[in-house]
Amino acid sequence: MSIKYLTEYRATFDDFFFFFLLLALAHFNFFGYSYLMSLIYAKNKLVPRTAPCAGSVWTTTEVETLSVEDQLRAVRTPEKTDTHTPIPHSLLVGKTRKALDRAGFSITEEEHALARGGQRYFGGFALTGDDIKGEDRRLVFGLRNSSDKSTAASACMGNSMMVCDNMCFSSDVKLARRHTVNILRDLDGMLAKAISRIVSSWHDMGQRIEAYKGSEISLERASNLVVNLAESKALPERDVYKTVKEFRDPRHPEFRDNTLWSLYNSVTENLKGGDLAKLPERTMKMQSIFDGIAGHRSAVTVEAEEIALPA
Repeated sequence: MSIKYLTEYRATFDDFFFFFLLLALAHFNFFGYSYLMSLIYAKNKLVPRTAPCAGSVWTTTEVETLSVEDQLRAVRTPEKTDTHTPIPHSLLVGKTRKALDRAGFSITEEEHALARGGQRYFGGFALTGDDIKGEDRRLVFGLRNSSDKSTAASACMGNSMMVCDNMCFSSDVKLARRHTVNILRDLDGMLAKAISRIVSSWHDMGQRIEAYKGSEISLERASNLVVNLAESKALPERDVYKTVKEFRDPRHPEFRDNTLWSLYNSVTENLKGGDLAKLPERTMKMQSIFDGIAGHRSAVTVEAEEIALPA
């Protein structure tokens, strides 16, 4: 199996995202052992794999190990046109690592996945830093890119609860509305601007959580809110019953209190494994509804925004 064969594997977009779940890195200590949770659950997650050496045949025993880096670099990037300059996934990942390091963040784990024969990419970087430490949640810097014009390159700031790995996004920053002619020239500056939002997003989410924990709600009101979320496209209609059931009988004892925070986690519990492309929009819609109930005034823009640099 050559690198070319690997990158020509084509899975449907729905298949990819159905099994795709971005989780923050979580360490659990149990009887002295440390367990590491995955960032991404997906059929298309990139992992080191072996393939016959270049020029070999199927019957040979000579193999080479293809790292995740090898597989990202092997993805073919289309030629640029007058209106579209695609960004190689490997270039975006490399520049993101450097930008995070310059900003003082440490990457404790990272994982990557591809869809549509490598045309669509999603990566997750679990971060630590002096200003984003927390005992019950972790921060994930999500990265998206495509070479088929399906989505703009963008960065998502997310939080994940350690007890349940529920993921929510509090901001979605587009690095470019489209891959314009100057995107490669401006990419470093746009990444730096996006990363500058990390700390404010982290602290804003902490304040939001406390506000939600202090907002008690009845089962009846929770049920009505879940229906409202489905009507606003923040939750698939098929998940309404499961979400109400999760609120009534939560699988995690930390969410047994009838609060807005418990309902929030009931929703995110049922968003696991869904369409990751829609997850930032869904969780931000939910936050806009819940913030009004809890009286939380966000200091961070929750709508997806475009990073713009001077020409």
